[in-house]
Amino acid sequence: MKKQLLTMLLLLLCATGYSQQQLHSKTSAFKSYKGLVMAGYQGWFNAPEDGAGRGWNHYNSHGKFEPGSTNIDVWPDVSEYAKTYKTPFKHADGSDAYLYSSHDASSTDTHFKWMQQYGIDGVFVQRFIADVLRGPGRRHNDAVLGNVLKSSQKYHRAVALMYDLSGMRAGGDSVVIKDFKHLVDSLKLTRQGNRQTYLYHNGKPLVAIWGVGFNDNRRYGLPEIERIIDFLKNDPVYGGCSILLGVPTYWRDFGNDTEKDPHLHDVLRKADIIHPWFVGRYNESSYPQFQNRIADDMAWCKANKLDYVPVVFPGFSWHNMNPRSPQNQIPRNRGQFYWKQLYGAVKSGATMLYVAMFDEVDEGTAILKASKNPPVGLSSFVMFEDDIPNDYYLYLTGYAGKMLRKQIPLQQDIPLPIKLNK
Repeated sequence: MKKQLLTMLLLLLCATGYSQQQLHSKTSAFKSYKGLVMAGYQGWFNAPEDGAGRGWNHYNSHGKFEPGSTNIDVWPDVSEYAKTYKTPFKHADGSDAYLYSSHDASSTDTHFKWMQQYGIDGVFVQRFIADVLRGPGRRHNDAVLGNVLKSSQKYHRAVALMYDLSGMRAGGDSVVIKDFKHLVDSLKLTRQGNRQTYLYHNGKPLVAIWGVGFNDNRRYGLPEIERIIDFLKNDPVYGGCSILLGVPTYWRDFGNDTEKDPHLHDVLRKADIIHPWFVGRYNESSYPQFQNRIADDMAWCKANKLDYVPVVFPGFSWHNMNPRSPQNQIPRNRGQFYWKQLYGAVKSGATMLYVAMFDEVDEGTAILKASKNPPVGLSSFVMFEDDIPNDYYLYLTGYAGKMLRKQIPLQQDIPLPIKLNK
């Protein structure tokens, strides 16, 4: 009833001459994505006793979480977390191994404290349609997003919403629209007043839609995307947003991961930012070939009055999830692979960066602090090299932000870890 009354009141205000921007805060502490390094934030890890009722979610493999059955390739360092959970895994000395839960507000607080400490500007919180459709998943996602909003204000970091449409069915645009209304009404996602840390772009709250134009037999298509864009941009109550569209690597020339419908480009021109997906597409030796692609992508976007944000990732490994794939499939090489991309993107003229990901230990792309002493036994985990500290990728990310904003000169050589500089 309260939501209905609120909606009726807002409609009345719009009808009497108030602008559609009245529902969202007029501005934010973060007025543009330009000049920022943002990371993706999965926030999908659970433990059996965290109150979410999801068991060992995302740590497990095919319903099991035990040595020999896990989805993660990087074991987080949990020494700084206020609350952790004992696992069935053991360290080499026989001691129990522990993990954190994304459901705990203290975990979110730790992550945002690191972001502030290392100069990482903020995160895009992933919101998966498959979870939105399920009660426990939706409640967990709401809890994580609520904790993120509080921590973003506490540590003055930017936050934005990213819908991942993977798993969405035909007509699923109605699910996205209903969920966005729910977040604005219940969590006050974009209406935090003077405390607003939600990321704005082109003067409006930025909402990301990931999964546009892929040719991997998705059950939705461009009509659903267009209806979502139209709602977010033009709805008289909830509209007035800027749009980031997450697209395939070869979106511009309709390459092998992209649907061949020319209308895709018409849809992309309705957005504000184009965001191609590069994770797993290259390794350290083949990356230079992609620098030309990034430059051409940026030229297309400039000609069509769009902004462009490239993806960078520190490495890749998903052997425990997919045993046929080699572990450490795309090696980090003491941060060299990551730094080549950071330097290359800035040199190519990128004005903003997207890091995949802050906490993605499933696919080994996480930049958070990783354990130098992971469990041993039937499951093996990717470790940083002996001389690389567990916070190196947080440090490199913040350093790249200074380079992006021209606070320091463009630097091709990778910065040494802080401890090695002393």
